[in-house]
Amino acid sequence: MRFLLEVALDDDAPAQDPAGELERILRYWGGNLRHYAMKPGDEAVIYDSEYREVGRWRVEDGS
Repeated sequence: MRFLLEVALDDDAPAQDPAGELERILRYWGGNLRHYAMKPGDEAVIYDSEYREVGRWRVEDGS
């Protein structure tokens, strides 16, 4: 299995602290992953602190 996480930290991001925003995203989704089967095909949209879509994660077959 392969876990892929993509987050866009663009210049127009709401956070003045991109590292802090990414830390918040990783902390939230790290704790939330237990709600998923973690099988190929699982995926979810990632939102920033202002609830704007900034990326997504997904699970793919590792082969």
